[in-house]
Amino acid sequence: MRRLNTIGLACAFGIAAMTATSPASAADVTIKAVGTWGNLTNYQKHEGPFWNDEIGKASGGSIKGEIKPQTDLGLKGFEIMRLLKQGVFNYAHGVMGYVSAENAMFDGVDLSSLAQDIGTARKVVDAYMPVMQKKFEEIYDSKLMQLYPFPSQNLWCNAEINSIDDLQGKKIRTYTASLADFVEGVGGTSVTVAFAEVIPALQKGVVDCGITGTMPAYNAKWYQAATHAYTMRVGWGMAFGAISLKTWNSLSADQQKTLQAEIDKLTERMWEETAKEDALAIQCLTGKECSLGPVGGMKLVEPSAADIVKQKKIAQDVVVANWAKRCSDECVATWNEVVGPILGITAKK
Repeated sequence: MRRLNTIGLACAFGIAAMTATSPASAADVTIKAVGTWGNLTNYQKHEGPFWNDEIGKASGGSIKGEIKPQTDLGLKGFEIMRLLKQGVFNYAHGVMGYVSAENAMFDGVDLSSLAQDIGTARKVVDAYMPVMQKKFEEIYDSKLMQLYPFPSQNLWCNAEINSIDDLQGKKIRTYTASLADFVEGVGGTSVTVAFAEVIPALQKGVVDCGITGTMPAYNAKWYQAATHAYTMRVGWGMAFGAISLKTWNSLSADQQKTLQAEIDKLTERMWEETAKEDALAIQCLTGKECSLGPVGGMKLVEPSAADIVKQKKIAQDVVVANWAKRCSDECVATWNEVVGPILGITAKK
């Protein structure tokens, strides 16, 4: 079945239509990309416009792009990079947490509860990027070109949640091993639920809370099922953009230079957008007014100073400790060298 699906995707994207065959030809190329969720900001404002319009203009037509979101293609997050390696896509956008099963090292860029502000998250990403690029090349035969965040990940609950202690015993939707470690630390039960299935899961009591970003929670209308917005930042949903090495090596030097420069500009815009979105999304989810559409009507519950102290202890004693067990000695040593000093934390095997 997967073989049939892969063939079908290749046909749908027309991968064989990519025109560049060698760097020397400097021919016009069409890069087929897969994006993240089609109903969320990163795709609607950034990934989609970049490939469907902006890269063509910036390159004078030398590089054309076509993109479809994974939601339109019926794909799961963990499939994206496997399909890129198989040649179904030329460029892939995805969420790092979904590929962490391939190598625990990937979780190190966004371990739950460590980076409490976007400035710190950016420092971690910039420091860890070379490490990630090496692994993407080794595992996926690809060049990692960008890392960018979704809005801060918080807890949206169909339950009375007024403090971190109230999470004990709750069933909480997670999507990465690191987030599951956080849930373990608060005494809850981690449940894996696809993003599109969270609303019915909340309504039916399959989960009591779900973790996702602020704007994704609003855009996906989680307020239809969740009553409480517990705004404890437990991550950033770090995303990536990667191109297959076969595609990259087929580009001319000028095309490579142009694509890298435009991807860098795109990445900066995405970081800037995310920095602005948190406050607006929380206002729309919990406030009395919303410039984007209907108000969510959820109860805003901000973590207390005592909650943050407990979260930090969980991050050190459970999240980092569990991750270190999953990662190799080399992985932990590298993380301690490049990320540890930024966060003031040392991972121990």
